Amino acid sequence: MIPGWLADVPVVIDRDDARRAAETELSGYDYQTAQPNVVVRALTWLGRQLDRLFTAASSVTPGGALGLLVLLAVVVLVVVVIRLRVGKFARAGRVPRAVFEGHVRLADDYRRAAEEAAAAGDFAGAVRERFRAIVRELEETGVLEEMSGRTADEAAREAGRHLPHFRDELLGAARLFDAVHYGGQQASIVDYERLAALDRGVHALGSGRGNRGASLAEETT
Repeated sequence: MIPGWLADVPVVIDRDDARRAAETELSGYDYQTAQPNVVVRALTWLGRQLDRLFTAASSVTPGGALGLLVLLAVVVLVVVVIRLRVGKFARAGRVPRAVFEGHVRLADDYRRAAEEAAAAGDFAGAVRERFRAIVRELEETGVLEEMSGRTADEAAREAGRHLPHFRDELLGAARLFDAVHYGGQQASIVDYERLAALDRGVHALGSGRGNRGASLAEETT
């Protein structure tokens, strides 16, 4: 039996209203600027919970008042948790992330570090160091000017203007670097081999010019 004070609580939210309220909240700026899979998963999960709880509430209690109150509390809690987590993702996504940290080494040094990491099964570290080898190679050959604080995306876009046949691969490599190094995404041997192949292509292009210090930018534009 429902306590008298609880039975008197006006409940005006129904299934459609609750769903619309949740979707409106999750369509805000922070959610839309976060990773799309987070928003999709949140909406899908919340929709399932709404259906289950409304069905349970209507069958367990007269009028479904208690179930609806519980549902409302769950919806509020879920939205708060998602807002906190998505807010972190959105803020992190807006912070520029530099390719290099601390002392910048030679491209060959980064290659060796990448190979050692790959041999040890640390493919996240291997991806990170191999992408740095690519960017450093582009700087050493003059395709890119040496610049502190340059992000992976900036390096890929600028290099892609000078090396259009590598443009898509460079952009893909930059996204992988950011996702793995700054986003915590797992990397695989396939990811590493893709970057290694790109690095070999960029390195061969520079080696074929004879003078390693000459600017490739002038010869590829």
